[in-house]
Amino acid sequence: MKLLASAALLALAANLATPAFAAEDAPATEAKAEFPMTPQGAADFVAAAEKDLFDYSVDASRIAWVNATYITPDTDALAAQSGAVGTEKAVRYALQAARYARVKGLDPDVARKLDILRNGIVLPAPTTPGAAAELNTIATDLQSQYGKGKGTLDGKAISGSDIEAEMGNLDHTPAEYAEMWKSWHDNVGAPMKDDYARLVTIANEGAKELGFADAGAMWRSNYDMDPDQFAATTERLWEEMKPLYLALHTYVRTRLNEKYGDAVQPASGPIRADLLGNMWAQEWGNIYPLVAPPGAGDLGYDIGDLLKAQGKQPLDMVKTGEGFYSSLGFEKLPETFWERSLFVKPADREVVCHASAWDVDNKDDIRIKMCIKVNADDFVTIHHELGHNYYQRAYKEQPYLYLNGANDGFHEAIGDFIALSITPEYLVQIGLLDRSQVPSADKDIGLLLRQAMDKVAFLPFGLLVDKWRWGVFDGSISPAQYNTAWVDLKREYQGIVPPVERPADAFDPGAKYHIPGNTPYMRYFLARILQFQFYKAACEQAGWKGPLHRCSFYGNKQVGEKLNAMLEMGASKPWPEALEVFTGSRELSAKPMLDYFAPLKKWLDEQNKGKPSGW
Repeated sequence: MKLLASAALLALAANLATPAFAAEDAPATEAKAEFPMTPQGAADFVAAAEKDLFDYSVDASRIAWVNATYITPDTDALAAQSGAVGTEKAVRYALQAARYARVKGLDPDVARKLDILRNGIVLPAPTTPGAAAELNTIATDLQSQYGKGKGTLDGKAISGSDIEAEMGNLDHTPAEYAEMWKSWHDNVGAPMKDDYARLVTIANEGAKELGFADAGAMWRSNYDMDPDQFAATTERLWEEMKPLYLALHTYVRTRLNEKYGDAVQPASGPIRADLLGNMWAQEWGNIYPLVAPPGAGDLGYDIGDLLKAQGKQPLDMVKTGEGFYSSLGFEKLPETFWERSLFVKPADREVVCHASAWDVDNKDDIRIKMCIKVNADDFVTIHHELGHNYYQRAYKEQPYLYLNGANDGFHEAIGDFIALSITPEYLVQIGLLDRSQVPSADKDIGLLLRQAMDKVAFLPFGLLVDKWRWGVFDGSISPAQYNTAWVDLKREYQGIVPPVERPADAFDPGAKYHIPGNTPYMRYFLARILQFQFYKAACEQAGWKGPLHRCSFYGNKQVGEKLNAMLEMGASKPWPEALEVFTGSRELSAKPMLDYFAPLKKWLDEQNKGKPSGW
């Protein structure tokens, strides 16, 4: 199943990591045959595995779709049964691939596919009897604990989705923010600690059986480079972005100090985590009204209002998104997309409303699943999700193991960079905004600051989540140090501190879904960097001459042609080759992101004169 969600892969994909599915009813000769330990035997093994996986993935995708769009005890049971089959197959194929990978003289294509199979499990279980069952039980329990977790507000229990919304509600007091922050981290995170430590031990044993030093090294091996080289690359990108983040941090801290006073938020040092509008201080957009520059903060229009004024409905919004891709030369979406997608929340049943993009049959049955509302957020999300669908369709002719993005950051970045293109000029081009309503240049700082509150503010958090896990997996962070190391990393990279003292036996990492959910996080850091690299390349190809943040390449067939050339490669080549096809560069670079925000950086530096920087 190639299933992509706007914020995270859904639970099944997160635990198994694409491509890690196998056919339930494949012939015994395909599913269980032992091929000779020769180059040809390895090639035959890969061919049989791909057929097995392809067939199973179609059934698994259909079951998962029905479960997500008709939530009942029966569909839950079917999805669990299907997932269990996939887990068993994924583990077995990974272990077999590890053996064939040691054969000398392998065809490079076979070697690449063996690596994909070997790396295709997020949590590898060792072959020790009972280990897989124990690991699966712990992983399931951790996710359930998170899903059932509650914090408090005014002493009353409040669920996860509600407490997230309330953290972004600007009407609360600092004491209320602190209560919500502390109760969520105490109630949800702390009880997980011992189970998580056991999970780490088992996963490390499994990773070693597959030939890796530890599970963290296994995760870092998914990027067509040495694991240590990958870690160094991510650190280099962060160092390139750090001056911009520091400027943003200084400005936001000053505004918070002016609002709350020294006793709540000092004018120097780190920022209090609960004051940034987000439980994890990972994106700060919710507090934009508190920091918006006077006069420039109001862009003069709201996309949701524009849509409603023209009587647009959810289906019209999706048609508009399709129109963007069609303008680049991509074929229209198949009729089945319109027949089988879920666009609005049904009145008669429970569904998973979280937006996601689906490729059900690995060919043409692409869909989105959303509970669309006529507002700006969903308009942007539609453009993003369709990016996944067009990527899926572009690489459909690849072998099964290459039906994926060039690396796990690419898929998210494609949708993100298309979403960056929803500029005032684009809205004019599609008839949604009158040219007389286009914000003047004096509004640019507000537009860029609002973007930076999410895009730039996220970067250090996007990096530190897996830096913490890498340390946990390699043993440099022991269970006794779990929380101290987490708090220290958040201070070091984000300049963020908890609103209250944290005991050493707390487990604040567990209060972030992707830790108990065992979803690798580096993909989101990479996507933040890549989207601007893609965006700048597209704007240059389109001959755009104005400020980068106002670029629209809507209607440019040359951009579409080069983009499709990259997309259709899927995972068939190392990601630097795919990157080069579209951008002309083989290296990840933060420079396009810095170029995009250059006017904001200049403005922030002016605002920050005389203010202490850093923490």
